[in-house]
Parts: sequence; C-alpha cells; structure tokens
Amino acid sequence: MRKTLAILLAGGVGSRLNILAHSRAKPAVPFGGIYRIIDFTLSNVVNSGLNHVAVLTQYKPLSLMDHLASGAAWDFIGRLHSAKILPPRTGQKDSDWYKGTADAVRQNLDYIHTHMPERVLVLSGDHIYHMDYSRMINFHKNQAADLTIAMMRVPKESTHQFGIAVTDEMGRLVEWQEKPKQAKSNLASMGIYVFNYDFLLHCLRNIPGNDFGHDVITRVLKSHRVFAFPFEGYWRDVGTLQAYWEANMDLLRPDSGLEIYRWSIFTNVEEEGRKGDRPSTRISSRALIKDSIISQGCVIEGEVQRSILSPGVHVRAGAVVKDSVIMHDSIISYGSVLDKVIVDKLVRIGAGCQIGVGEGRIPNRAFPEHLAEGLVVIGKKAEVPDGTVLGKNCIVFPEVVPQSFSVRTVGDGETIGLHA
Repeated sequence: MRKTLAILLAGGVGSRLNILAHSRAKPAVPFGGIYRIIDFTLSNVVNSGLNHVAVLTQYKPLSLMDHLASGAAWDFIGRLHSAKILPPRTGQKDSDWYKGTADAVRQNLDYIHTHMPERVLVLSGDHIYHMDYSRMINFHKNQAADLTIAMMRVPKESTHQFGIAVTDEMGRLVEWQEKPKQAKSNLASMGIYVFNYDFLLHCLRNIPGNDFGHDVITRVLKSHRVFAFPFEGYWRDVGTLQAYWEANMDLLRPDSGLEIYRWSIFTNVEEEGRKGDRPSTRISSRALIKDSIISQGCVIEGEVQRSILSPGVHVRAGAVVKDSVIMHDSIISYGSVLDKVIVDKLVRIGAGCQIGVGEGRIPNRAFPEHLAEGLVVIGKKAEVPDGTVLGKNCIVFPEVVPQSFSVRTVGDGETIGLHA
C-alpha cells in the first residue's frame, strides 16, 4: 500500500442537496449524528492501510478544511502519514473551476509527481460505504491492469444515473456506456479508480476531455487493460435530499447493511468555536425515545421516534420528533411536532409548530427536482415562529427570521426566504 497514493475528490457543489450545501461542500454535510459524509471515505483509506491521501477541495471549502484540520483524527499524522488539503485553484469565473474528475486530477499532477507513486487511487468524498481498498489494489496488480474501476450491480431502473460496463468472463471491460437511456448491463461504476501512475499520466496528457467516465474510459478500452472490481455491500450516493434522508434512516434498520458500529468510522469531534467537551446526554422522566440515535449533549424532554439527533439538540417537553434528522444545537420547542424533517444546525423551532403535515402531493414549487417525496428541509440558523404550520416538500432557507413568515400556515411545496 505504500506505493499507492489516494486522491480524494471533495470539491463538488452538491446542488441537489439544496440548502444543506448552501454554506458548505457536500462532503462536509453532517451525517448520522456525529459524522460528516467525507468521514466514510477517509476512514476507508486509513483502514485499508494507505499512508497518504490528498483531498481536493473547491466549492465553499472552509467547513471541510476545518473538519479535516491536520488529519490527526484519522491517524494521518507523522513522518510516514499525511492528509494533504489541496486548496481550490479557482479564478474569478466559473470556467476556472474543475470541469470534471479528470480535470481535477490533471490540475494537481504536480503534487502527485512529488510522491512518485506506482498507483493512484481516485476516490469521491460524497458516498456512504465501507470498503477495503487493499483488496481492489491487489486485484488490480494480479490482473496486470492499467485501470481498475470498482463496480456493483444496481437495479435496472437506476442504470441511467451511472457509468455502465459490459465485461468478459475475466472481468475485463469490453464496452462502456455513460449514463445510458438503454443500458446493456446493470454493472455500475462507483466512481472509484485505481490507475497505474504512468497510465494516468498518459490519459491526462493525451486524451481530450475532463471526466474519467465520460471522456477517458471509452477511449482506452481496446488499447489498454481495464478491469471491473466487483463490490458487494452497502453503498449509497447521498447526493439528493431523499437519498440523504434514506441513508440516515438506514442507520436504524438492522437489515440495511449500513453497519456503522462495525466499520471503524473516524471523525473530528472538535467543533469550530466550541470550547470544552459536551456534557452527557440528559433524558428526563417525561421523555419517550423509540428506535433513534441520540448524540452526546442532547436534552430530551419530549418524544423522539425513528430519528437521528446530532450533539446538543434539545427536544422540549410536549414536542414530538418522528422520522427526522436534527443537526447540532437545534431546539424543538414545547408542543411542536416534526414529521420527516431535515433540520440543519442551530435552528430554532418555535412552540406549537406542526412541521411536515399534509399528503405531500405537490413538489416544491421552486425546486421540484430536489424535493418531491414529502420531506421538509430547514436551513442552518433559521428561526420558525410559534404556531407555524408547514406542509410537506417545503424549504426554509438558512438564517430566515420569524418576520419572513407572512402567514403562519404554509401549504405543501412552498419555500420561505428564497430571496432573503
């Protein structure tokens, strides 16, 4: 593993996560109570015995960079280990940003060259999964491959979202379709690549285009040895609000395959601007908790069912939280009821609110492609006034104040604070 360098792509905009990525990169979005999405890939790297990882940031990187810090939380520290944050290389225009996966790696070849690796492992920082990359690397070496792509079987109806491969009996790729309308197989790319270093240089210097899936793979299938590494296990792209919510709910299902307690997932528990450790969780005699994850420092006086609560959440007496994800230091006031709600950090829900009522037949009017399946999403530091009723598929923008609510009853599909 010492001759393999990991490159972790963490600069994506995450637009489909809507306001959850309003002020942070998608890999920095909190997940599962105490973690962030990027923690899973970083933990896979260290658990696979890899010593060096470079994290390519770009879109709103400060939260992510604060979280990564020195890399010590994942044991990437010392003379023989490193987690290097490669800062954004952006100019004044969007056209200066990374244009795709291949372009991102191409712009950082100078750093890769300083390590002179035999192989480069290219990863994405926005998936929830557990994988031993050493098995994939050994497969790559045993096949004498130039490029190996981690792949898994997906439902036929999902193939249009992925790069799809057709392989021979040895696992060598013979055909590639990038997000096809009519797929010839259901073997889908996970966006994880092992390149021989010399072959990577050849691809980035001689093949036009900016993306590995769209531009590179199809041009090297016949001339080079490209193999599929089969993966079986839990893997989820949490790039949409619905997928993000479902992955959090998977933590509560014993049969989901998301076995976070067995995966040795590391995270940086230090929080920006916070001094000292959080106190222990307090559960009052009036509280009722069913099938939920409650993080350190929470105060539960009301009812919590099938929900994920990050540190410092306060559910006050008479409040009910169901099928929801509540992030750090948010307050659910007396008598409020939340049903299928994603609440970002430092949100204040007033007393007697009903959030997520109705049938949810109307998608969000401003973002119908982002929110149409019944969730409500409330942005960081928003304040929802007492007595507010919010229908399903509603969005409340970050830092919205009570005065932004012109009415106290808001129907399905509405957005509060879009132009704030």
